[in-house]
Amino acid sequence: MFPLARNALKRFKIRSIQPIRSRQKHKKHSPDFHDKYGDTVLASGTAFCVVAWVYTATQIGIEWNLSPVGRVTPQEWNDE
Repeated sequence: MFPLARNALKRFKIRSIQPIRSRQKHKKHSPDFHDKYGDTVLASGTAFCVVAWVYTATQIGIEWNLSPVGRVTPQEWNDE
């Protein structure tokens, strides 16, 4: 590593993830909002988005630019 980069990195006080995780494990963890309701909120949000997109795709009459093969016939060429 270049000396300049090495000196720059030494100035940052970066803790290793391992000691931080081991310290967090010793705390008593009481359930918070995300532990109690996180999965429910995620599932309801997903269901809402799916329902909204299904309604949008099927009910509001969007033209989806489907292939015109078989529906469009060519016109006769006019040489004049």
